Amino acid sequence: MQKYIALLRGINVGGKNKISMPELKKTFENIGYQDVKTYINSGNIIFSSPIDDEDEIKKSCELAITNTFHLNIAVTIIPAQELTVALQNAPSWWDSDSQSKHNAIFVIPPATAKEILEQIGIEKPEYEKVSYYGQVIFWSAPITTFSRTRLSKIVGKPSYHSITIRNANTTKKLLQLLD
Repeated sequence: MQKYIALLRGINVGGKNKISMPELKKTFENIGYQDVKTYINSGNIIFSSPIDDEDEIKKSCELAITNTFHLNIAVTIIPAQELTVALQNAPSWWDSDSQSKHNAIFVIPPATAKEILEQIGIEKPEYEKVSYYGQVIFWSAPITTFSRTRLSKIVGKPSYHSITIRNANTTKKLLQLLD
């Protein structure tokens, strides 16, 4: 049985796409996943599955969410080992400065991290640091100049619908919850 994390995009934000975490947990259990845990209200689910096909898991999760909550929510599935390796390869500057925002941007397939970065545009090194490993983009920016970064302007761009963002604390906590 392999462990996975499902990240739901755009739920419980500004009163839109409301999903109860206890109900979401029950939904995942009802479709056969085991050891189901949710973490905070932003749609982070840790679970075990006998299925090892990420596309099949993604489709079953999205269908269950549609059937239960009547919402079409994009889901990205990350095998536990993949998150572990990505965080082991995070750049040294990521989550190292308390005066900066640090996010992990999870790319929802079929998009790739490279494609998302190309669509967003050239990094502004005076305002932000960006790197990626696999499907995870690591991004840090000083709080004082956050609004000048290219990633702060992603809302409304086509690439915005192919990502889901978690801050560094949430991302690291998800890794801890896998154990």
